[in-house]
Amino acid sequence: MIERLLPERFAGLESWVDKWALETQVERERVRRSSSTEELKEFYNNLAGDLEPIVAYLNDFPLQATPPPEQKLLNLLLSLAEVAPHVELYRGDPRVPYSFEEERFIAEHGNLKNFNGELYARLANT
Repeated sequence: MIERLLPERFAGLESWVDKWALETQVERERVRRSSSTEELKEFYNNLAGDLEPIVAYLNDFPLQATPPPEQKLLNLLLSLAEVAPHVELYRGDPRVPYSFEEERFIAEHGNLKNFNGELYARLANT
């Protein structure tokens, strides 16, 4: 039996998992900044059309107990959210034009794994 990276109905997106199914904000920002305009647009164009079915599918899973294939799918959506403004507003520029260097900004919770309970538990204790 072949172990799937993503849920069966989204298996066509598996080629994006290695590069884009990233667990932290810092990782997603780093990959976005190091990608070319063409790579951002290709990723965006291949996932944006599936946004509604993916969200509808993932709504059936609790954020704190998402199975690994669904977590990877969610991580792909988080990367899409990272990339979308750059495709939609900045013509695919992987950086924010006419802005400070993004590396100067440090996300306070950027290294925490999102949506697996770790971030929420940490925020609840502050």
